[in-house]
Amino acid sequence: MTLRHLKIFVAVCETGSATAAGEKLYIAQPSISLAISELEDYYGIKLFDRIAKRLHITEAGKHFLQYATHIVGLFEDMEKEVRNFDAIGVIRIGTSITIGNYLLPSYVTEFKQTHPQMEVKVVIDNSDKIQQHVLSNQIDIGIIEGIVHSPYIIERKFRDDELVLICANDHPFAQHKNIELSQLQNEDFILREAGSAGREIFDSTMIAHGLEISPAWESTSTQAIVRAVQAKLGISVLPYLLIKDSLDRKEINQFQLNGIRFQRSFSVIYHRNKFLAKSAKDFIALCK
Repeated sequence: MTLRHLKIFVAVCETGSATAAGEKLYIAQPSISLAISELEDYYGIKLFDRIAKRLHITEAGKHFLQYATHIVGLFEDMEKEVRNFDAIGVIRIGTSITIGNYLLPSYVTEFKQTHPQMEVKVVIDNSDKIQQHVLSNQIDIGIIEGIVHSPYIIERKFRDDELVLICANDHPFAQHKNIELSQLQNEDFILREAGSAGREIFDSTMIAHGLEISPAWESTSTQAIVRAVQAKLGISVLPYLLIKDSLDRKEINQFQLNGIRFQRSFSVIYHRNKFLAKSAKDFIALCK
């Protein structure tokens, strides 16, 4: 037996005749009668008594109707939910700390305006961890800064960003602004943890210029780094977006290296084998 047989049976019960059921389902009346006969033959029961050219459901038919109605209804619910899953499902987003703090809230707010029934689940971690989450399918989309390491990840750059060097307000670098690279050799550095995009860019740039930095402190917390810099425990390099407020309040000072800038890009990433639903594509479009 097929779902079609059950739908026809339920329609006959609801409308009271094979002709009316045919009109409802856009099926010819002989096909309706054939489907009912096939059901009766298959299950070995009589579903309707045919009296004076009218159909009267039997007790066996009433019992069968309880199952058929439930099965047809469950199938229709499944059809409706699966077809609309892109409107009422879940989208899993992972972002780096900078993006999670300063860009993601506005993206999610705008996304919810056009997809109000979608649930947005978010993971915020360093860029390396977000890439790992993409590879293991723990998230659908990642938004990171820095370098993508896996050939299985597709990267779509959408915005440029810069890392800035910071020091305490009474540090000698605060007075000169443009510092020579050689002047960094005797400084203590307070840096983000290995695996963060900013740390990777800083380390690779320094090595490219012949200077290897061994940090005195490492931290996942931007606030802890800023406070340590304020306390004159060392200098640091952090994303401009994360320390803009501290710079505006003159809690710390910014300086530059002669001829060296720490540029990077923000990127949307996803697995190359990942099927992107329309909702995911809509979210990516917001980032652009």
